[in-house]
Amino acid sequence: MLAGTLVTVIGLMPVGFAQSSAGEYAGNIFWVVAFALIASWFVAVIFTPYMGVKMLPQIKPVEGGHAAIYQTPRYQRVRRVIAWAVDRKRLVTLFTIGAFLVAGAGMPFVKKQFFPTSDRPELLIEVQMPKGTALAQTSAAAAQVEAWLQKQAEAKIVTAYVGQGAPRFFMSLSPELPDPSFAKVVVRTPDEAARDRLKLKLRRAVADGLAPAARVRATQLVFGPPSPFPVAFRVTGPDLAVVRGIAEQVQRVMQADPTMRTVNSDWGERAPALHFVLDQERLRAFGLTSSDVADQLQFLLNGAPVAQVREDIRSVEVVARSSGADRLDPARIGDYQLMGTNGQRVPVSQIGKVEVRMEDPILLRRDRLPTITVRGDIANGLQPPDVSTAMLARLQPIIQRLPSGYRIETAGSIEEAGKANAALAPIFPIMIFLMMIVIILQVRSLSAMGIVLSTAPLGLIGVVPTLLVTGQPFGFNAILGLIALAGILMRNTLILIGQIHDNEKHGMTPYDAVVEATVQRSRPVILTALAAVLAFVPLIKSVFWGSMAVTLIGGTLGGTVLTLLFLPALYALWFRIKPADHAPAGGGLAIATA
Repeated sequence: MLAGTLVTVIGLMPVGFAQSSAGEYAGNIFWVVAFALIASWFVAVIFTPYMGVKMLPQIKPVEGGHAAIYQTPRYQRVRRVIAWAVDRKRLVTLFTIGAFLVAGAGMPFVKKQFFPTSDRPELLIEVQMPKGTALAQTSAAAAQVEAWLQKQAEAKIVTAYVGQGAPRFFMSLSPELPDPSFAKVVVRTPDEAARDRLKLKLRRAVADGLAPAARVRATQLVFGPPSPFPVAFRVTGPDLAVVRGIAEQVQRVMQADPTMRTVNSDWGERAPALHFVLDQERLRAFGLTSSDVADQLQFLLNGAPVAQVREDIRSVEVVARSSGADRLDPARIGDYQLMGTNGQRVPVSQIGKVEVRMEDPILLRRDRLPTITVRGDIANGLQPPDVSTAMLARLQPIIQRLPSGYRIETAGSIEEAGKANAALAPIFPIMIFLMMIVIILQVRSLSAMGIVLSTAPLGLIGVVPTLLVTGQPFGFNAILGLIALAGILMRNTLILIGQIHDNEKHGMTPYDAVVEATVQRSRPVILTALAAVLAFVPLIKSVFWGSMAVTLIGGTLGGTVLTLLFLPALYALWFRIKPADHAPAGGGLAIATA
């Protein structure tokens, strides 16, 4: 029991020591389970026997002794089933391997997920104006959305943040950086159903023309490491124009897909920019230099500090610049008057011309290379990994035609899931090594250790059908459940092998030792499995723990059948135990004597 407990605890080690944001988010489950299981072992081997002796002192002896306990009609039926499985060990083993392969083939049909969406009642609304938009215009667009929300019955509290994201009031919420063209509205609704209704109503209102100058996006909180958009692809390369061209192709493919919504790029659309091109010959004729012109235009347009005014304990700078009517009208730039070297007034239109060029409002780099991220939301009822995988397949024609030095990488939640799984990988060798030490100290046999380790992945036989039937996705929490399930299966195998060895020490033939050990363990295995299943039933409806609960329920039910039928058959096949070795005269738990 101690070895089985330690194996189960060690199985959750990768979660507790994973160096990733997902490990930081869910890593405490290892420590909670570890302390709980070790404490339960002390209760099982010390406190429970002590309470049994104190509370049940007058137990009536069973006629026939300990062996008679397992000779009841029900145990006889269980014994016949187990003996049938051991007699047909090859058939049972092949059937189990086939079921495992079928379960593995069914995994692609299980919905994939990283972390589930939260059931909190807040609705998050992003109002994104074109990059470079003034704060006043962003505030006006946010006010339109806010005014519409105030009229909705589902909106109890509406709070708008203009120019930046909301402060972090939830662990997985990543506040947006300051941006004059961005606003975020947080709406508190009565419950989850009202939140979903308001989200659909807002999307219809936006489609009907609410805040037409902005991109309005309604989302909700998500458990786990933050990802701004569930589906995203990064386009990276050395040349800005080529990168933007590839990104536009990717964006068109994503916009044409019915599973995508609010597709956009983090660079935004190109915006017009004013460029003043100097005529160097005319500039020299007036005795000016490019630097002189730049300084004077800077003074007129943006201003320059000319003095300081003290206000109580603060000093406020006085900035001189053109009036707003002239400064904010691009058509009047040519009428500005500059000062020549001799004090003469020089109209700006005399020394150059104004050109309007389309430019990228923002340039983002990754590993020092220009990188555009094309991202979007997904339709209701879908999971980000499934949509990302399907979208990546649709992008293959573009990927295959990429010039040298350019690439398209998968980002979004599927990238975060990859980081989390990659963080688990370095801990697995340590986990397996520690498991092998515990197992070999218990069974003292390399062959027996091989049996124990080979049963670890068989939990998929029960997990995959359960996930498909319930519709629960296979995410990070389900992976934790699968790891814990592997420890449970190996624990059952360890305890069964230990019972087989005890029976052999008492003089049983190998065949009888296998059958009787399984009979002896049948009641504890079934009762503990049912207790575990019933304990996880309340968690099925949980948004966060539902997938783990379903994984453990299906794996525990399947593991019970494996423990009672497959393990004795595998042990008999592994050590070449034949029915001919059975001594029919002894029966049950008879002790062989010399």
